[in-house]
This record gives sequence, structure tokens and C-alpha cells, in this order.
Amino acid sequence: MTGFKKLLLAFTILGASTAAYAADDTFASLTLGQTSDKVKKSHALNDNLNHVNADGVIGKDGTWGVRLGKQNTQGRYYATYDNVSGSHNGIKLRQENLLGSYDLFYPVGGSTKLFGGATAGITKLTQESSSFSRDSNIGYAVGGQLGVLQQVSKNTSVELGYRYLRTNASTEMSERGGSKQGSLGLTSSAQTYLSANYAF
Repeated sequence: MTGFKKLLLAFTILGASTAAYAADDTFASLTLGQTSDKVKKSHALNDNLNHVNADGVIGKDGTWGVRLGKQNTQGRYYATYDNVSGSHNGIKLRQENLLGSYDLFYPVGGSTKLFGGATAGITKLTQESSSFSRDSNIGYAVGGQLGVLQQVSKNTSVELGYRYLRTNASTEMSERGGSKQGSLGLTSSAQTYLSANYAF
């Protein structure tokens, strides 16, 4: 399946699910956090780059994102786009996620709720290292999230959350004007984030 077809499928699923929530409140969010990735190197790249630590390329790097969805007192459904990049030992990677998520709420008193749910979508991994030709790839992403949500006013809330994803996005590393050195594969991604939400 091509990257475009994966993107079209993701938007179709998100659109159909959001339509089912037409009677509920719409909300939008801005998220800020940190992401750490697990990256697998090919044997060739490991040898050619002297066993460089690829897990440190995106390691607790700043992440921003936007969300749009529907919610009610029992739960919510939303689409998320987020973006993070990092560099380490001459390797620079950018990760972009387009995700659909569903959370269930569990009230714990007053205006505070716990939440937990599942996520699926696509991840784009781009290799932007200065000494190598730029390359990108789109793969699937599946995982889940949990956290705590605090209602601040009728229309605004803040939350602290944690999300874990498994993915298969990968990218090649080839010297500019030279030969292929190997490949990198993103296997998992963990993000801790703060979010400000507004319902309308």
C-alpha cells in the first residue's frame, strides 16, 4: 500500500468515526511534550557508522501537536498530528504522526478524570542528516495512551498524558553522491505530553 493510500485510509476512518459523534461537543487541543524513540539499525549501517547509538537521535526531544475531535461525559474520539525531530552523532531524524484515538473517561471526583484508550494511524520518518541524501518513509502506528484530565472551566481543560506507539517506518542512509550505507527502522515511540483543550 502506497503512502498516499495509507493517508487516505486514515482520513476515511477518522471522518466516519467523527461523524458518529455529531451530537457531542467538538474540541481542539494544543499539545507539548517530549518523545523518545527506539531505532533499529541494519547490520551494514551499524558497521559503516561504527556502531553509533541510533536510539539517542530522538531522545526526550521537544514535541508539538494539534488535535481535533468529539467528546461527551463517557469518552472522546480525536485526530492528532504531531511532529518531533532530533539529532545525535551526525544523524538527524524527523517523526510525524497522523493518528486517530479513542479514550474512555473515569471520573475520580469533582472536575478530575482519568482516561485511557487506543490509537492507530500512520507515522512518517524522515532522515535529514547533513552528510546524507534526504529520505523518508511512511509506516503504520498502533498503541495506546493514558493520563489525567482536569476541567478548568466549562469549555477548557488541561491534561497530562503518556502515549506509546509501535511502528514500522524506516529510512535509508546514502552518502550524498555516494553509496548506500544502510537503513534505520523506527520500532517504537514513547511520548509524555501536556495538553490544553478547548470545547466549542
